[in-house]
Amino acid sequence: MPGEPATSATPTGSAPPARSAFRSDTGVVTEFDEPRGLGVITTSDGAELPFHCTAIADGTRTIPVGERVRFEVVPGRLGRWEAAGITPA
Repeated sequence: MPGEPATSATPTGSAPPARSAFRSDTGVVTEFDEPRGLGVITTSDGAELPFHCTAIADGTRTIPVGERVRFEVVPGRLGRWEAAGITPA
């Protein structure tokens, strides 16, 4: 659309598009620090996506390391891609 900034076609682009899901994916929770609420999901192609416990869809705010999950890739607040809408796969 005229007047709107161009967005990247891949999640490795430097400028994320507006805050909406870029794509859905699956992976495994490889790290989760329960006191801080921060974790990392590793996808099958080796990409690591951080997440916050508020991104866990069922509202429990905790998830075991090693859990296979389905999630959406969204632009984060610090300009990096993050996982959101995390559910068991």
